[in-house]
Amino acid sequence: MKYLHTMVRISNIEDSLQFYCQGLGLQEVRRSDYDSGRFTLIFLASPEDLKKTKNPPMIELTYNWDPETYLGGRNFGHLAFSVDHIYDTCSRLEAMGITILRPPRDGRMAFIKSPDGISIELLQSGDALPPAPPWSTRQNSGSW
Repeated sequence: MKYLHTMVRISNIEDSLQFYCQGLGLQEVRRSDYDSGRFTLIFLASPEDLKKTKNPPMIELTYNWDPETYLGGRNFGHLAFSVDHIYDTCSRLEAMGITILRPPRDGRMAFIKSPDGISIELLQSGDALPPAPPWSTRQNSGSW
């Protein structure tokens, strides 16, 4: 058995691509429109995984053309990504207007949410960084 992808439904393609591609650094691998089903599938992968294999694990963004309201992003669980420098990553995301819901006080882990409420865990690659301001004193906000 081989892990292929995780599907999340999105409500706005542009907002989601800004979050996943510009914010998290994923790359669009392929996109397909399905007129008969009235939906678009967009597959994303990390650049590092794309270097290693022709068939990397991916996130499948599903955009249904007919409007729907998606509730309960938290019941999905979360997606997790390792990052080279958690403080730099969180600072960059915050500068984009993304709220750091669980700040990386421990130098190891943070949580954010996508525009559609999907919880995203960011984990420091390798050992945790030493606790550092402003992150070491930030409180949690909202849910993740």
